[in-house]
Amino acid sequence: MMNLKQRARVLRPDRLVMVALAVTALMFQACDKAASKSGAAQAVKPKINVLSYASSEQIVNIVRDQLSKAGFEVEVNLQPDSGSFMKLVENGSFELAVSGWTTVTGNPDYAVRSLVKTGADYNRGKIDDPEVNRLVDLAATQTPAEYVKTYGDLERRIIDEMAYFVPLYRGIKTQGVNIDVLDLSTVRISQARSMVWEKIEFNSRARNETDPVYLAQATGSLTSLDPIKANDGSINQLNSNMYIRVVNLTDDDKVIPDGSLSWQFSIKDGNVDYYFVLRDDVNFAKVENLQAVNTGVRVGGEDVVFSLSRARDSKSVPNHRTYTLHESMKEITLVTDLSELTDTRSSTGKTVKEELETRTPTAIQSLTASKTQANNKGGVYQVVKVTTNQPFPQVLNYLAHQSAGIVAEQQVKAINTYDVAAYDVTKDIAYGDQAVVTEGPSYQNHLWTSGPYIMIKKNDYQADFMRNPGYMPGTEYYPRIKNYVMRFIADSDSQLSALRAGEIYVLYSVPEAKIDLVKNDPKLRLQECGSNAVTYGYFNLATVPSVSLRRAILYSINQEEIIKVFDNRVFPAYSTLAPLVNTGNVLKADPAKAAQYLADYAAGK
Repeated sequence: MMNLKQRARVLRPDRLVMVALAVTALMFQACDKAASKSGAAQAVKPKINVLSYASSEQIVNIVRDQLSKAGFEVEVNLQPDSGSFMKLVENGSFELAVSGWTTVTGNPDYAVRSLVKTGADYNRGKIDDPEVNRLVDLAATQTPAEYVKTYGDLERRIIDEMAYFVPLYRGIKTQGVNIDVLDLSTVRISQARSMVWEKIEFNSRARNETDPVYLAQATGSLTSLDPIKANDGSINQLNSNMYIRVVNLTDDDKVIPDGSLSWQFSIKDGNVDYYFVLRDDVNFAKVENLQAVNTGVRVGGEDVVFSLSRARDSKSVPNHRTYTLHESMKEITLVTDLSELTDTRSSTGKTVKEELETRTPTAIQSLTASKTQANNKGGVYQVVKVTTNQPFPQVLNYLAHQSAGIVAEQQVKAINTYDVAAYDVTKDIAYGDQAVVTEGPSYQNHLWTSGPYIMIKKNDYQADFMRNPGYMPGTEYYPRIKNYVMRFIADSDSQLSALRAGEIYVLYSVPEAKIDLVKNDPKLRLQECGSNAVTYGYFNLATVPSVSLRRAILYSINQEEIIKVFDNRVFPAYSTLAPLVNTGNVLKADPAKAAQYLADYAAGK
């Protein structure tokens, strides 16, 4: 528990006294008012269990202190890792879970759809609210100018009216880089997108081919290396660098074709049909004798159709974790009639063919359904068309997500021979199972990856990656570094120590309280940018069904105090939409409201 002495190390003494006095005064005023309305209110001291990760201890201690002052009896349950945390969440063994969400696609639909829609992948609290569903789907069809009001209404529904969530703060994105080893100008930091490995280089270019770049992440238990079966911190960066997509994001969340499988994309007027003209210089990689080799098999339109079709189909694999991100897609097809491109107008007024040709190396003379027949230098291309259920420009952001990574149709079908409905995790081997890349008797690496890198092997301590030799050779996108090593270091302080000791070269996400250590180390540089990450609490509606109780907790949280404890390096948040849409909604701590809702709860309201 963070006591006053501990907080004094973070807050200046004068700030600490002011905050303590202000909070105390407000709480006594609120309690006096509530007591005058209901004498029974003071006797009620509801218990609330707060579940989180050990790495979130600081914010959880602040939440505990604030709720305790508001009249709650708080029990904290900190789990050592993501797997332990998620087991309790999936079993429903929690009341209030403190976690976070990063909108890695850069679009507002992703910030809410998977969290709040009925039956969605990450709707951990089991929200089942028709009005919430309606607002999410309505906003998805609207332009940015239109959806601000709709998202504002959605926020008020999920926060003010129903208190499904307790927003805590919005962070910034940081990473520490060892500039004695790496060329800082080649290390990107992106608001949404995971770290881009293929651009990084050593200061001494001779090391690119001989030495690995060492990175770190907290979790060594990998959910799945099949991109559609996972969407969590254990695999997001890994799968993003192992599977190419048809579009990418810039560092500030703009959708672009650069470094993707597409030369260019075009949107048909009406925002329902989306066309992608594909490159012919990307081959799948596989592992032989612990080395990455070029399969000689091209990544083509057939693989795109297969990959995106399975991404949108909730029954294509057991434990599909990302299908709600792709449910907007109605059809994914290969275009073979060139007249469709010449006769169709894009949203810019050009024909689709004209727009696609703005970046192709040659004019599009013919189309083919066979990837082996594509020859871009000769004017022969493959074009994939994605058709959505309704106008939905945000589909492009989802196609930039790691779950839209392109897998090899022939390899996935060869591995996934089990009956999906009768899948038995104890005996069936699925494409991407971490067991097949884990050193020991289970090792039988079956991965075929379309991106710049492939995982060679892993153990409890690290995972080794090697460059895909068939990835855009001879272009600016060919990976500079041959080898990467991802070390598994659960504790954030230990990760920072490894960075300072030169055991890792980049620390992805520097803890707010340790930023000065990076800034003051002459061999390190701190990179910063805006972040789409929001830290919040969510309720288990089965164990906390009372809206009054949830509202009492909501209005007991003081974000201003949280911001001061984090030395003003975090920002207010109203919901997970906060970094993306300025709805004007603001959450203010209100001890009087909290006390009144506690009284309502005690009265059975």
